[in-house]
Formats: sequence, structure tokens, C-alpha cells
Amino acid sequence: MQRKKAHIDLRIENANINRGIIVLLTGNGKGKSSSAMGMVCRALGYDMQVAIVKFLKGVQETGEDIFFAQQSNVRTAFMQTGFTWDTQDRQYDSKKAAETWLVAEKYLADDSINLVVLDELTYMLNYKYLDEKSVISAILARPKNQHIIITGRAAGESLIKISDTVSILKDQKHAFKANIKAQKGIDL
Repeated sequence: MQRKKAHIDLRIENANINRGIIVLLTGNGKGKSSSAMGMVCRALGYDMQVAIVKFLKGVQETGEDIFFAQQSNVRTAFMQTGFTWDTQDRQYDSKKAAETWLVAEKYLADDSINLVVLDELTYMLNYKYLDEKSVISAILARPKNQHIIITGRAAGESLIKISDTVSILKDQKHAFKANIKAQKGIDL
């Protein structure tokens, strides 16, 4: 344990860069958005300014939406559509994605915002509702100390490359596969 402690202490001492980071939460497992919202709570604990941009889930109210609406340090923008397979209208979804992205770009350019969550952004890039190069450019041009959390399945190589931390969530077992409906406080 002494060697382990010495190793960890040295790693902590050598971690001397202080700047905003990009966290990418991807994969097919449950918990990507939930993890991002947990980090939002952590940031709020430090009285940080937070912006949450939700793509796809704009019509599905969740417990965190109710909670964050009561927080003065949280700004939100929701793409006012359901999942793309619900609307079956690519033109409409593309329009709503572009409108939501305009708000996200403003958050990414605002140096008073400490943390920006881009929830389900990967879908917007994979389905080509947003231009990947423009999105990457806006993320990279953000203020130096602004943190970004990106969620969504099947993140592409461009997002992986620019991210500082990448976690890939995998389902081992999921209640929905056993026909258990989404539960308030857990899934919603």
C-alpha cells in the first residue's frame, strides 16, 4: 500500500494542467445522460454556471428537468421534438436540431458558463442533422476553462479524438428488456 500511495501521490502532483475538459459518455449502456446530470449537480455544488442542451428528448420531462428548472445557475435549451423515430420527419428534425444548436453555440461562446452539457449530440452528428466540422469547431473554440459533457450512442472518431475523457457504457442487463417500463426517479 505504501508503494501504491507513493505512485498515486506522484500522479496527483504531476497533474498540473488546469483547463476545461471534454467528457464523452457513449455506448449502448444506460446512464450516459444520468452521469452527465450527476456532474451538473457536482458543478452546482461549487456554484458554477451550467448550460444543458438536450437533443431528441425535448418533449420528455424528466426529474432532473423539474429540479434544474428551479436552479438559478442552470440555463437550458431543449430540441422541441421527441426521438427522430417518433416524428418520422427528417426535414422537421433537422430544422429543430439547427435551432437548438444555435443556442448551444451561444452557450459555448459564453465565458460566464463553466459547464455545457450536449445531451444526445451524437445522434445529431450520426444522422447528419448537424454539420460535424462546425460542431467540432465550436467546441474547440470555447472559452479555455469551460467544461463540456457530450452524451449519446455511437460517438464518432472526431468526438473521441477531441475528448479528454471517454467512457463507453455497456449494458450487462437492462430492466426494459424484461418489459419493465421506465421508472420515475430512475429512468425519467
